[in-house]
Amino acid sequence: MEITKDTTMGELLSYDWGISQVLLMNGMHCVGCPSHAMESIEMGCQVHGIDVNKLLADINEYLANKKA
Repeated sequence: MEITKDTTMGELLSYDWGISQVLLMNGMHCVGCPSHAMESIEMGCQVHGIDVNKLLADINEYLANKKA
């Protein structure tokens, strides 16, 4: 799965629940929020004042390390 700014939080967490730890470490504590499922990663970052590019890099690093 290609993870982009437009990927919804629901798609992201359905793909790999372990990504929730990456989100939490970046200050995005909305993983349990009911509205997160339809929100894009970019929208969530805007709401929480998080750099979307850094978050995407951290998510992709997590996924790369998991495959290794």
